[in-house]
Amino acid sequence: MIVVLGGGPAGRTAAVHLALNGEEVTLVEKGEIGGQCLHYGCMMVCALNEAARARTTARNLHDLGIFTSVPDIRFSLLLSHMKEIQEKIAGILDAETREAGVSIIYGQEGRVENGTVILGDEEIAADSIVIATGSRPNIPGVPGITRAGVHTPHTISRMEDLPLNLVIIGGGIMAAEFAYIFQEFGADVHLVSRSGFLKMMDPKLAALARKELSGTRILEHTSLKAVGGETRVEEVQLEGKEGRIDVPCDAVLLAAGLTARSEMITGVDKKPGGEIMVDRRMRTSVSGIYACGDVTGSPRLTPVARHEGFVAAENILGREREMDYSAIPQSMNLFHEYAFVEVDNSCAVSATVPGPAGPGTFWSVPSGRTGLARVSADPDTGRLCGIHTAAPSGGIIAAYMAFLMRQGIGVTSFDNFIEVHPAADGVYPLMKYLSGKFRAGNFR
Repeated sequence: MIVVLGGGPAGRTAAVHLALNGEEVTLVEKGEIGGQCLHYGCMMVCALNEAARARTTARNLHDLGIFTSVPDIRFSLLLSHMKEIQEKIAGILDAETREAGVSIIYGQEGRVENGTVILGDEEIAADSIVIATGSRPNIPGVPGITRAGVHTPHTISRMEDLPLNLVIIGGGIMAAEFAYIFQEFGADVHLVSRSGFLKMMDPKLAALARKELSGTRILEHTSLKAVGGETRVEEVQLEGKEGRIDVPCDAVLLAAGLTARSEMITGVDKKPGGEIMVDRRMRTSVSGIYACGDVTGSPRLTPVARHEGFVAAENILGREREMDYSAIPQSMNLFHEYAFVEVDNSCAVSATVPGPAGPGTFWSVPSGRTGLARVSADPDTGRLCGIHTAAPSGGIIAAYMAFLMRQGIGVTSFDNFIEVHPAADGVYPLMKYLSGKFRAGNFR
């Protein structure tokens, strides 16, 4: 029998693939199937973001005099309906997993001690073990951090009211997404970044994101020192370049990264932060034990976690397969989908254009906020080196472009490409533009 610990994207993928290949599989899940993605991450952001985007669109049309008003958010009802839909999705995932032949044990957290799986006080004999226990929000150890009103993505669904004054701790994609959501809902938002805001993102995309977050006060190179208040949050104490800053607030949202949930796993090699060390076949330091998903550390992306689960399962089945971490597409959802994928850009030239008018951007033309597209390629070979886009369907475009980049497809292959029209993305026209320039030798 094979035991899988964790029913998130990595664990469920591994369990289903193993069962469909004839293995006896038991999946152990302490909470609900679907993991962090469904309950606290991707799907929650999708739910809240759709409401925020609808309000942005309504405000744009209101500013043009087309709509007579901008709708208010009924926050508690939004959270209630979101939870109902998440539970429906979890039910579908449960049914799919069981139909594949996987046995599921809910309500228990499995432990691994020296190569043995333990549930409660009972040892479970396992031929192989897949550890996919995920991650939890990183919570800074500062005074007052446990006060009522301090939230993480895991507790947003339990917010009683929409915050009037919200402080978000974090400077990455997750923090930016929540800043957009809550500013659009009408909260007064401060975003506190210990270093630079969106420092991992292309500067042009980051600059565009700042424009979308014009209703958020962004404090860079600033650290959280304490959370103040009597029975609940009333202010945060920050430390910036110019000294102490006190910001009144009625809620704090911690969105400053994730920490591996591996404290229940012993006997395998780990990194200092608790991430379980694996090779590209997802093998740990102990024979027969595999790990995948967030518990192994970066890049902590749902599609990567799923593929790691698949790779782990394939190797358990005796089919040697390695993870390929090259050209991984990533995205961030504000009003636009900010998506990007890149490989070595050292020999590349780039071209950038504003996003064209199309589905989802037509009424943004007056404000000039139609997004952008940027393509990088090697002028000698035409090989694609990267794409960056902010558009209504940027994530889909980045995913397919990442696949083409892994296949070695270059810009000249797009000479005869016919895109769907209308479309609100400039990536494909840029491909043809660069192809023409390269053929003419204009960039050499």
